[in-house]
Amino acid sequence: MPRKKLVRRVGLSALAFVLVAVVALSIFAISTVRQPFPQTGGTLEVEGLSGQVQVSRDARGIPTIYADTATDLFRAQGYVSAQDRFFEMDLRRHITAGRLSELVGASGLQTDRVIRTMGWRRVAEAELPRLAPETRQYLQAYADGVNAYIRAEGSAASMSLEYRLLATRNPDYRVEPWSPVDSLAWLKAMAWDLRGDYDDELTRARLSRGGRTPVSQINLLYPPYPYERNLPILSSDDWKPRSADATSQAAAPVPAVASALRAPTTQSALDRTASAIEAIPATFGKGEDIGSNSWVVSGSRTTTGKPLLANDPHLSLAIPSIWSQVNLQCRTLSTSCPFQVSGFSFSGLPGVVIGHNQKVAWGFTNLGPDVTDFYLEQVTGDTYLRDGQQVPLQSRTETIKVAGGADVPITVRSTVHGPILSDAVPSVEEAGDRVVVRGAPQSSSFAVSLAWTALTPGTTADAIFAMDRATSWQEFRSAAELFAVPSQNLVYADTDGHIGYQAPGVIPVRRSATSGAPPGYWPSPGWDSQWDWRGTVPFDEMPYAYDPPEGYIVTANQAVTAADEPFLTTEWDAGFRAQRIRELINGAGKVSPQKMSDIQGDVRNTFAPMLSERLLQVQVDDFTAQAQLLLRDWDGSQPSGTGRDSASAAYYNAVWKHLLEYTFDELPNDIAPNGGSRWMVVMEQLLKDPDNDWWDDRTTPGVVEGSGEILKRALVEARLDLARELGKVPATWRWGRLHQLELTHQVMGDPSLPEVVRSIFDRGGIELGGGSSIVNANGWDAAEPGYAVTSGPSMRMVVDLSDLDASRWVNSTGQSGHAYNAHYADQINAWVANEPFPWPFSRQAVSDASDVELTLTPPGSPAG
Repeated sequence: MPRKKLVRRVGLSALAFVLVAVVALSIFAISTVRQPFPQTGGTLEVEGLSGQVQVSRDARGIPTIYADTATDLFRAQGYVSAQDRFFEMDLRRHITAGRLSELVGASGLQTDRVIRTMGWRRVAEAELPRLAPETRQYLQAYADGVNAYIRAEGSAASMSLEYRLLATRNPDYRVEPWSPVDSLAWLKAMAWDLRGDYDDELTRARLSRGGRTPVSQINLLYPPYPYERNLPILSSDDWKPRSADATSQAAAPVPAVASALRAPTTQSALDRTASAIEAIPATFGKGEDIGSNSWVVSGSRTTTGKPLLANDPHLSLAIPSIWSQVNLQCRTLSTSCPFQVSGFSFSGLPGVVIGHNQKVAWGFTNLGPDVTDFYLEQVTGDTYLRDGQQVPLQSRTETIKVAGGADVPITVRSTVHGPILSDAVPSVEEAGDRVVVRGAPQSSSFAVSLAWTALTPGTTADAIFAMDRATSWQEFRSAAELFAVPSQNLVYADTDGHIGYQAPGVIPVRRSATSGAPPGYWPSPGWDSQWDWRGTVPFDEMPYAYDPPEGYIVTANQAVTAADEPFLTTEWDAGFRAQRIRELINGAGKVSPQKMSDIQGDVRNTFAPMLSERLLQVQVDDFTAQAQLLLRDWDGSQPSGTGRDSASAAYYNAVWKHLLEYTFDELPNDIAPNGGSRWMVVMEQLLKDPDNDWWDDRTTPGVVEGSGEILKRALVEARLDLARELGKVPATWRWGRLHQLELTHQVMGDPSLPEVVRSIFDRGGIELGGGSSIVNANGWDAAEPGYAVTSGPSMRMVVDLSDLDASRWVNSTGQSGHAYNAHYADQINAWVANEPFPWPFSRQAVSDASDVELTLTPPGSPAG
């Protein structure tokens, strides 16, 4: 055979082999990826059902579940939730139980140590028997549905692709049955990420160490709420406190720090506590941009003649989304089956958390009250000082199992206030003695314990089901009274035309241990019981409003009222988002459903024009001036695409980032300014004081800078940075090129994993407009490199109480948790464009939207 033909034949044979191999590998990969996809059509037998359940899914895979009994309804929800998102559910219960290391190995050890110290699951276990009987019944039915799925699938590998990949490091992993406590414990994670003030309490104490930062300078970093410019949720006409002679704690000036906080021993414990807290995954998110928008407009101000309600919670953005969509329908409403409710829930939790039923709609924003306090404890051996006596510490030993590693035992110590959180991370330095506390020398070392309302069993699970079935304002308020943690701003509307607001939650009552400071502003001496919590605020004294004369209610994490009591916190969002929403409502005439949606997509930075005006007064070189001109006649809009506004936004945010960096260069990296609303008010105040010490650059000894030098430096460096990043011509800059979202899987998005693995699960390069303290709140952290989106509207909904089928909703990713499933990422583009989908609710609308139907039957039934 001629050599050329031989080479050709060999080459063709080799090519054929490669093609066959590629096809075989592709078939294997596709079959492996597709194996966990759920059956969504036909008929399935599900253990425990008493009758047939219909599951109708629309074009985005969102299920509507029809059942004849409440237990069948929630049993089916458990089964369907597990079909769509079981790995996410399993991951969440491992996190909340302090057992993450069992699933992912040693990388979860620090998380487990801190959560075991706080005892999230132990609290959930104590909470379950205290719940209403019907709540326990619904939780058990949901767990039964999940367990029916687990038994039907048989192995972890058939449930989710993640398990196949984790098997390389954890081959012996076995899925455990689901329990009601697994569902309850997830509420602790929500409460943890949405708690208020504890970060700032620790930060103030750390900055005060040894007097290194004068208290007067610390106070400038925590300005009072700007009531004169950004209105609170409720006016004095909407709500008045019960006591007419209350004294304002919120407005109290903060004097000197208690001398205890200047001691090295205290600081060591506080630093260890801060490190421990950082170890906990921010499942819902963290930082100033974790909040929400929600507002409701009365029918007198809408085009429909009935209320309209909007909500978009601002949380961390990942894939799959935090939220799961569901429509739960009893075929016939009755006292034994009272649910026709649709909206957003969490995988692993039965019921609907935010949404509407046949009569009532509601939305949440984070109230953010101060529900955590740190106590300094004088510990000696196995005792701690308490009112002049040494009393025994509570102590327990737990064992953390680590996949692929040895077990790790830990000892958890607690005082009357709560767990000693400074134990959760090994000490980095020996604690000293001779500590001065409130002017008196002490010989004891300090530990730091945490008092937190969520560590006491509560009734939030009862509240969720009560809201789901509420049909009036009175029933809704009764449900809100059960909502313990995390405390939320609740907005309400009903089909009869009423609107309302309620602040619920367990709010501690206590005195401040530092004279003149608000309660909880600084850590308190734990050895003196006079600084302990003295109960909680009665529900009837919590702010609320019903059909306020203004005709609308806006909540966006701003101050609730200007009233003096009850004391909730001093750490409000500064209210720029809330005030912008008010302006848009007031300027709209009659508000339409489309206008409600448009407001959710508003990208105006209302603080930017003020700072831009000051920046335009700074004299700069010609090269910098080319960019500086972008700020002239700019209204603060921050779109993602091309055009002058986008270019202006890119430059402005680069200047803002550098301005914060140069002004607050003394602050440690982990508490550097993130650029949120508080820092906008801080900067506004500092610009009125051009010689303030914060302007001075401590890296230039012998030279004292003022505001002019720092503003100029920020303008120049921002111009140079963007020239390198986006090109030399400012007009071509685009905010979206800088401000991008990377949707990462909570486990498989780990940067230590190979990119080929991460690419299966992650979706990224998503250009977004908006920004921090903007209604379209795609937040970013000015303290971190770049401008990557760190949080945003995790979902959006607009409920039309004149026609519930005309309501609209969109999730940030998709309904499915299975990579490459058609519904894994199919809502991203609509979410980015702020184009929500129709939200069918009635039987006819659901039928019209149905894409596929599945019948769940009891084993052995004729239909099965």
